[in-house]
Amino acid sequence: MPLEENDAGYLWDMLEAARGIVGSLQDLTLEQYQADENLRLATERRIEIIGEAAGRVSQAVRQAHPKIPWRQIIAQRHILAHEYGEIDNELIWSVATTHIPQLIAMLEDLVPPTPPVAD
Repeated sequence: MPLEENDAGYLWDMLEAARGIVGSLQDLTLEQYQADENLRLATERRIEIIGEAAGRVSQAVRQAHPKIPWRQIIAQRHILAHEYGEIDNELIWSVATTHIPQLIAMLEDLVPPTPPVAD
């Protein structure tokens, strides 16, 4: 299924944010992550971006790629944005170090090799 331009852009945003998470957490421990407020906030923000972009991906693309946990990704964004007092650093660490690398692998098969050109 060929991607619509908007979908390609949203998927690219998800992939770039996910790669940013993996790159910033590389070689760190949970303890280092927990001790660095700026790193935690940056990670949370990137997860929010992934969730916001996922929510904008068309239903057709979501249905065509059911292995991507769209609902959970979008729900995580809502928790970070609206339930910020309930953020569990260990859960975010798990998402960032386990689920985000898996998401990257799935997205790399979908997105064009270069970012879409803005109008």
